[in-house]
Amino acid sequence: MEKQVPSEKELLQKELKSINWKEVDEYPSLSDCDKIESKAQRQQCFFDVLTQLIQEKLSVDTLSMLYPKLDTIEVKVTIFPNATMQFEPQFPKDSVAYDRIKIDSILKARLVDFPKVNPAIKRGIPVKTQFILPVIIKVEK
Repeated sequence: MEKQVPSEKELLQKELKSINWKEVDEYPSLSDCDKIESKAQRQQCFFDVLTQLIQEKLSVDTLSMLYPKLDTIEVKVTIFPNATMQFEPQFPKDSVAYDRIKIDSILKARLVDFPKVNPAIKRGIPVKTQFILPVIIKVEK
């Protein structure tokens, strides 16, 4: 009985094909959410806390005074493996109503001093993740 031993390359290719590269093993997290056991609830906690922090930082009147019609802004959040974050406002393609550079600079100025974020984990290694959060700017009083 002779059995062919698969080569190292074959094994590697098989393993790489079996990995779902679109999903992470652990989502980014904040210390407030780390104690939650459920992966889905921990992810929701992270998104809720991060959205709330962004809303609080942007609630200073600047944006709502400059753009009274702007009530929600979509922010693309990138979390890098070294736990740094980057924020980019997302605008409709045909939007000329907003000064993108001005809004971007307001975001960069306001969105600082966040609590430490633990990056997402894939197979034990920190990885870069991106997602878009709808952030409510104007809350009706």
